[in-house]
Amino acid sequence: MTADLPLFADVFPELAADIVRLLEPDGGVLSEQIPTLRYYGVCTCSTTCRNLLTSPQGSPTPYICPLEEDDEVVIWLNLDPRGTAIVDIEVLDGRDLGEAARRR
Repeated sequence: MTADLPLFADVFPELAADIVRLLEPDGGVLSEQIPTLRYYGVCTCSTTCRNLLTSPQGSPTPYICPLEEDDEVVIWLNLDPRGTAIVDIEVLDGRDLGEAARRR
Protein backbone atom coordinates (compact mmCIF):
# COMPACT_ATOMS: atom_id res chain seq x y z
CA MET A 1 0.00 0.00 0.00
CA THR A 2 1.44 3.39 -0.96
CA ALA A 3 0.44 5.01 2.35
CA ASP A 4 3.11 2.83 3.97
CA LEU A 5 5.81 4.43 1.80
CA PRO A 6 7.58 7.58 2.98
CA LEU A 7 7.01 10.88 1.24
CA PHE A 8 9.80 11.75 -1.19
CA ALA A 9 10.02 15.25 0.33
CA ASP A 10 10.55 13.75 3.81
CA VAL A 11 13.36 11.49 2.60
CA PHE A 12 15.02 14.14 0.38
CA PRO A 13 13.91 17.57 1.68
CA GLU A 14 16.72 19.55 0.03
CA LEU A 15 16.29 17.80 -3.33
CA ALA A 16 12.50 18.29 -3.20
CA ALA A 17 12.97 22.01 -2.49
CA ASP A 18 15.49 22.30 -5.34
CA ILE A 19 13.08 20.61 -7.76
CA VAL A 20 10.27 23.00 -6.84
CA ARG A 21 12.64 25.97 -7.18
CA LEU A 22 13.92 24.82 -10.57
CA LEU A 23 10.38 24.21 -11.83
CA GLU A 24 9.20 27.72 -10.89
CA PRO A 25 7.65 29.93 -12.06
CA ASP A 26 5.91 27.61 -14.52
CA GLY A 27 6.05 24.36 -12.56
CA GLY A 28 2.30 23.94 -12.45
CA VAL A 29 1.09 20.40 -11.95
CA LEU A 30 4.62 18.97 -11.66
CA SER A 31 5.61 21.38 -8.89
CA GLU A 32 2.37 20.69 -7.01
CA GLN A 33 3.13 16.95 -6.95
CA ILE A 34 6.40 17.18 -5.03
CA PRO A 35 4.87 17.28 -1.51
CA THR A 36 2.67 14.24 -2.22
CA LEU A 37 5.10 11.95 -4.09
CA ARG A 38 5.92 8.66 -2.38
CA TYR A 39 9.44 7.22 -2.38
CA TYR A 40 9.66 3.65 -3.73
CA GLY A 41 13.46 3.39 -3.42
CA VAL A 42 16.29 3.29 -5.93
CA CYS A 43 15.60 1.72 -9.32
CA THR A 44 17.09 -1.76 -9.64
CA CYS A 45 16.81 -2.15 -13.44
CA SER A 46 20.61 -2.30 -13.68
CA THR A 47 23.57 -2.09 -11.34
CA THR A 48 24.36 1.45 -12.49
CA CYS A 49 20.85 2.94 -12.42
CA ARG A 50 20.44 5.53 -9.68
CA ASN A 51 16.95 6.80 -10.47
CA LEU A 52 14.86 7.57 -7.41
CA LEU A 53 11.47 5.95 -7.91
CA THR A 54 8.29 7.88 -7.16
CA SER A 55 6.12 5.17 -8.77
CA PRO A 56 6.43 1.39 -8.82
CA GLN A 57 9.45 -0.04 -10.66
CA GLY A 58 8.73 -0.55 -14.35
CA SER A 59 6.27 2.33 -14.70
CA PRO A 60 6.49 3.74 -18.24
CA THR A 61 8.53 6.93 -18.59
CA PRO A 62 8.39 8.14 -22.20
CA TYR A 63 8.92 11.81 -21.35
CA ILE A 64 11.75 13.66 -19.63
CA CYS A 65 11.58 17.11 -18.10
CA PRO A 66 15.16 18.42 -17.77
CA LEU A 67 15.79 20.88 -14.96
CA GLU A 68 18.67 23.27 -15.52
CA GLU A 69 20.80 25.42 -13.27
CA ASP A 70 23.37 27.77 -14.78
CA ASP A 71 22.66 26.33 -18.26
CA GLU A 72 23.48 22.79 -17.13
CA VAL A 73 20.94 19.98 -16.72
CA VAL A 74 21.13 18.90 -13.07
CA ILE A 75 17.96 16.79 -12.70
CA TRP A 76 15.77 14.77 -15.01
CA LEU A 77 12.15 14.27 -14.07
CA ASN A 78 10.93 11.16 -15.88
CA LEU A 79 7.22 11.49 -16.63
CA ASP A 80 4.31 9.15 -17.30
CA PRO A 81 2.82 8.67 -20.80
CA ARG A 82 0.56 11.72 -20.37
CA GLY A 83 3.52 13.87 -19.30
CA THR A 84 1.71 14.93 -16.15
CA ALA A 85 3.04 12.67 -13.37
CA ILE A 86 6.59 12.28 -12.08
CA VAL A 87 7.51 8.59 -12.22
CA ASP A 88 11.15 8.84 -11.17
CA ILE A 89 13.90 11.37 -10.64
CA GLU A 90 17.49 11.20 -11.82
CA VAL A 91 19.96 13.52 -10.11
CA LEU A 92 22.82 14.43 -12.43
CA ASP A 93 24.74 17.02 -10.41
CA GLY A 94 26.71 14.56 -8.27
CA ARG A 95 25.27 15.60 -4.92
CA ASP A 96 25.36 13.10 -2.08
CA LEU A 97 21.79 12.03 -1.40
CA GLY A 98 22.65 9.89 1.62
CA GLU A 99 21.74 6.33 2.56
CA ALA A 100 18.21 6.42 1.15
CA ALA A 101 19.64 6.76 -2.36
CA ARG A 102 22.08 3.88 -2.08
CA ARG A 103 21.28 0.47 -3.43
CA ARG A 104 20.96 -2.10 -0.68
